[in-house]
Amino acid sequence: MNRDDIWMLISFVELAVAAVVIYLDLLIPTLVILGLCAISLVVRKEKITVLGFKKTERPLYMAAVVLLLMVVWSLFHLSVSMPMLNHLTGTTQDLSSFENLQGDVTNLAFLLLATWTLAAFGEEIVYRGYLQRRVRDIMGDGREGIIVAVALTSLLFGIAHLEQGIIGVVITAMDAVVFSAIKLKFDDNLWAAILAHGFSNTVGLVTFFFVGPIYGFW
Repeated sequence: MNRDDIWMLISFVELAVAAVVIYLDLLIPTLVILGLCAISLVVRKEKITVLGFKKTERPLYMAAVVLLLMVVWSLFHLSVSMPMLNHLTGTTQDLSSFENLQGDVTNLAFLLLATWTLAAFGEEIVYRGYLQRRVRDIMGDGREGIIVAVALTSLLFGIAHLEQGIIGVVITAMDAVVFSAIKLKFDDNLWAAILAHGFSNTVGLVTFFFVGPIYGFW
């Protein structure tokens, strides 16, 4: 077994451990996998830029475009995805963890802080950064490798939201695909995915704060 084969085997092990952590919901999975990511980078002697952190010449343009895309994507969910899933499953997304959010400014501020740190920054490093990098280490950086990386990590991202029921799993898996697509659109830049995740959650939280849960437009 040569050196490349050994690193490929290690990548398999890292992915397997991460999948188990996510499925079993061990402690706070994102924090556990961030720790695994840090160890992996140190052992491999890789810089954090390998995860997709890149400079962009027009950061405000990127932010504006991503914000617009997330508003449109949120409207798509409410107009198409969620109503169809509601009718197909006979249930709705479980948003009980946000039941105290409506009209509560303190709760909104806390959740916005959490969404831009643990969720947008932390989860994007884990799913669109670290885990996709490990899949592409195995499958390659070609089209096939990218497709497998996006599909696998999006599935894991959906599973990480099991508390929101089957609809929550499907919706968040769809979100993950879109976040990945936006990352790739902006030259495989992880910052674009972080912005997409943060804006998407912010739109949802602010909407919930003002009007409560919305399960679709029809």
